Amino acid sequence: MSVINENEIACCVRKAITKYLKDLDGEKSCSIYSMVMHSMEKPLIEEILKHTDWNQTHASELLGINRNTLRNKIKQYQIKQGK
Repeated sequence: MSVINENEIACCVRKAITKYLKDLDGEKSCSIYSMVMHSMEKPLIEEILKHTDWNQTHASELLGINRNTLRNKIKQYQIKQGK
C-alpha cells in the first residue's frame, strides 16, 4: 500500500498552480487562493467521507475539523452520499 505524504501533495499542488499560471498567458486572475481552496476542499471531503463509509464523526476526526463544520461543508458543496 502506498502512502502519500505532505511533500507529494505539495508537489501536485505546485505542478497544478504552475500550469494554471502558465496557461493564463499574461491574462489577469483574481482570488487564486479562494479558487484553489474551493477546488481542493470538496474532493478532499468527498474522499474522506467515502473512506469512512460516511461516518461523519470519523471523517471530521480525520479532517481535524468539528463535526458541525463538516456538516456545513457537506451542505455548502451539496455533497451526496454515493457520489
